Amino acid sequence: MTVPVQLRPVRDDDLPYFFAHQQDPEANWMAAFGPADPADRAAFDAHWRRIRADPRIVNRTVVADGEVVGYVSAFPVDEQTEVSYWIDPRRWGRGHATAALAALLRELPQRPVHARAAKDNRASLAVLRKCGFVVVGEDSGYAHGRGVEVQEWVLELPDDRPELGAH
Repeated sequence: MTVPVQLRPVRDDDLPYFFAHQQDPEANWMAAFGPADPADRAAFDAHWRRIRADPRIVNRTVVADGEVVGYVSAFPVDEQTEVSYWIDPRRWGRGHATAALAALLRELPQRPVHARAAKDNRASLAVLRKCGFVVVGEDSGYAHGRGVEVQEWVLELPDDRPELGAH
């Protein structure tokens, strides 16, 4: 059963939940491209101060059944918009990531939107595909969560919406 999710702006009291969620070794391995040291609270706090201060970045807390279960974000990378999310590993498999990403995408007027996923992260790839993303390329990069270079899929949510006023 999937519990509905709500998105709201990130508040200071959400950050301890986010920090606790990123302490899970399996979650860090799956995400691959996370922080160099998930246990470094000073680096975590500095990261969140920086991204919350940037008006180009959209950060939302994901709440399900009254609990903070993660976050979802949209941010600029060069001239593109990318999305990312992190859900409490104890809540995996309940549709929270898909529902949260779909809700965030409804907030974003721009298309296309891009995402990346480690090639072996089938769960994240499934979430992205359910939200309409398609694989458009491949890349690789050093993944702190695994300590090695990791192959990744590059995905895009295309702009397939008809022009306003088109018949």
